[in-house]
Amino acid sequence: MPNTSTRPKRGRRNRRVPREDPARNELVSRSLESAQQCLFNQDYGTAFVHYLLVLNLAPVLKDFASESFRFTLFKWADELDSLGRIQDLFDCYEQALELFPTDEVIINSMGEHLFRMGFRDEAAGHFHKALKLKPDYPEAKENFYRVANWLVERWHFLMLNDRRRNHKYQQAIQKAVEGGCNTVLDIGTGTGILGMCAKKAGAAEVYACELSKTMYELACEVVTANGMNGRIKILHMKSLEMEVPKDIPKRVSLVVTETVDAGLFGEGIIESLIHAWNHLLLPPQTHFLQSTQDPSRPPSQTGRVIPAGATVFGMAVQCLEIRRHHRLCVSEVGGLATAAAGELHSPVSCSSEDDSTEPYTTERLSRLPGGYTPLTEPFNALDIDFNNVKELEGLCSREVSRVRLPVTGEGLLDALAVWFQLHLDQESSLSTGPKEDTCWEQAIYPVQTPHNFPLRPGDELIVEISCRDAYLRLCSVAVARDGREFRLDDCLDPDKPRNNPGPSSNPNPSLNAEAELCSALACLGTEQSSGPRDYTMLECAEMALLNNQPYHDSFRRALAKLITNLKDARSVQGPSQGQGLEVMPLTDPPSGPMDPGPDPFYVLDVSEGFSVLSLMAASQGQVKAYSSVEKTQHQAVLRRLARANGVPEEALEFWLNQVEDEQAVLQRPSREKLWSAIILDCVETCGLVRQKLMEKATLARCLLEDGGQIFPERIVLYGMLVESDTLLLESAVQGQEPTLGFNIAPFINQFTVPVHVFLDLSTLQCRHLSDSVELFILDLMNTNANYTNREVKVQASASGRVTAVPFWYQIHLNEEISVSTFNQDSHWKQAAVVLHQPLAVREGDWVQLAVTLQKSSISISASIEEEAGETGTVDSVRESAQ
Repeated sequence: MPNTSTRPKRGRRNRRVPREDPARNELVSRSLESAQQCLFNQDYGTAFVHYLLVLNLAPVLKDFASESFRFTLFKWADELDSLGRIQDLFDCYEQALELFPTDEVIINSMGEHLFRMGFRDEAAGHFHKALKLKPDYPEAKENFYRVANWLVERWHFLMLNDRRRNHKYQQAIQKAVEGGCNTVLDIGTGTGILGMCAKKAGAAEVYACELSKTMYELACEVVTANGMNGRIKILHMKSLEMEVPKDIPKRVSLVVTETVDAGLFGEGIIESLIHAWNHLLLPPQTHFLQSTQDPSRPPSQTGRVIPAGATVFGMAVQCLEIRRHHRLCVSEVGGLATAAAGELHSPVSCSSEDDSTEPYTTERLSRLPGGYTPLTEPFNALDIDFNNVKELEGLCSREVSRVRLPVTGEGLLDALAVWFQLHLDQESSLSTGPKEDTCWEQAIYPVQTPHNFPLRPGDELIVEISCRDAYLRLCSVAVARDGREFRLDDCLDPDKPRNNPGPSSNPNPSLNAEAELCSALACLGTEQSSGPRDYTMLECAEMALLNNQPYHDSFRRALAKLITNLKDARSVQGPSQGQGLEVMPLTDPPSGPMDPGPDPFYVLDVSEGFSVLSLMAASQGQVKAYSSVEKTQHQAVLRRLARANGVPEEALEFWLNQVEDEQAVLQRPSREKLWSAIILDCVETCGLVRQKLMEKATLARCLLEDGGQIFPERIVLYGMLVESDTLLLESAVQGQEPTLGFNIAPFINQFTVPVHVFLDLSTLQCRHLSDSVELFILDLMNTNANYTNREVKVQASASGRVTAVPFWYQIHLNEEISVSTFNQDSHWKQAAVVLHQPLAVREGDWVQLAVTLQKSSISISASIEEEAGETGTVDSVRESAQ
């Protein structure tokens, strides 16, 4: 009944018009003035507090102050980030979003901070929300595409498009379920396809777990769309955290999983299966290869795993592409001798001396530029039974095994290539071998030696195999020849005298150099390592860059020409402006201190990562060069190279050691000076233009002296029309047929990105349907020469389906000198935009490409002029500001 004690309501009165509050208005006015003054003084934290007060007291000012508020927020957030005050940073964003809950710019910016700090799922949510608010917002679109690559890696598409792989898993699961395994756990379910196979085969109970929040949510959507919601229980957790009966009611009779990587154990399958056998699975029945079964224990009361086991194979190979990405191959680069650099190699190593290294990387051998040469026959490295828990538990404690491999081919030892055969059950298996038509790459264990070691038939390569830390590790340790054994790591100390010549100036030296071979063998046989190896790690891309001699030679010539021109200009201006300034010959760098008289030429290199360009500039004499190399070890390498090449100590400095704000790298060398040259890193290794390139170029132009130059001065984008089923398979799931009839494509294809990166166009399986054509020009030295849209006509040279437009760059250092990102020496890869729908063309057709550059985001649409309606469109988004 109603509350009888409630007082009767009074009649409604007219609402009063709020009166002006002079004190409040005065506070708002003064706070707004203080915010603007603090902003002018670059006191962003105090300005942010004043803006919060103003906008909370006077919401009507939001439209007026929104731009200034955003700017203040972003600047203050960058300061908090640099100070490590992460919680304060996110508190500021939360306060900002309370004021502007639908501001796509603020939402996107918060996502960028989340992404940089590793919160990828949360970042994806913010980017997706920003796109919903403004679908054509290029920054949010590019960010979402980028985070999509992290959340749903490209191999998901290849794997789901692999009909053979999916069908074999389905057969093995169906056979097991029909044989009595009626309770199933799918570990690392991904899209849920294996769990759905089990349910479709008739399993009574199916459970699945997935750690990634994004993939967990995707699996829930897929299962619901396929009518299995409530029939498959999906858990958002690691299998290692699962317990009975807390998470599943009882132990299961079958575990299905494909938590394996190219190196088999890299995704933690050993730990997850040990835990499963001890806590989640029923006791095992028999060894998976035995044909007899225990009749006293039916399959429903015993446990088993699919896959049942694996056999690992390996092979020694020669491969220049692998070599130049993992160790120094040149003795000279850009006029600088490299011997003093010490031992440099990539962070991929099986060495027990450094736990920070990865034991292997991955490559698709069949698509490596230049190919590879087998030096041994494939050998059996390891057998593992996933249905034997004792074997799994003893794997990491196994003694290191040694195998002696007869050398069958002549060549330089560059790596061990590893693949495996996955035994799903007694009858069915999948191979990840380099000659198989498979979605898998191979694991690559590079040989990390500072010298080339030739092998020849009759030698024996000695390889050690272990499973420390549940990672499969293969290490080439020695070569047996003529009854003697030579260790490969006995001669690696760069400070020791050695007889072998070290890195060759030719990255692919002759294998018939018997004198070099004998000298190296003598060194290996007589010198003993006196202690831990001293080496410096460079990223694989940095190592390939250092080995790129044509690139550095081009920069050397371009820098020399600029310095000569500036010298001539100063000579004309008179003594006060540097008359008589002498440029030292490139082959004879100065050995003494710089002449304090004439003003030096100031050169700034803001390349990402390790770069010797600043040292090349400093070596030319009367140049004060500044490097943006940040890591202490890398700076030490440059200092050693400078001393060894006669570059005065004062001629090379490290810019980030002097700049307080790393966000403001582009500034004057001093209050009174300007730069003679600024070197910008314009193209990422993956094949895309760097973010904020044009903004940086605009600022750099303002910091140049008369006659100064930005390197490069312009970039020309080239592309061509191709037909490539490979790119289609790597970009999206192609219908329901490859996924066993399950409706998966619409859900995972939400994470399709229209641009493919890290491509090797020289080995990509494709048909060229046109010649290369100039698509776009970015002029870094002349703002007025740039444009935002361009129409390009391309004539089809063959009939087919245009599925993609691969592209690359010609980087012009000046009018005469340029380098290409598409040649055999390049450290860059290529990229491609993929059409949403293939475009059918006939030989002779003219295809119109509409190329647009919005900020740093490139988009391309393609259509045939003659046939209306037959249009393919691609949205190649990139390089938007972060």
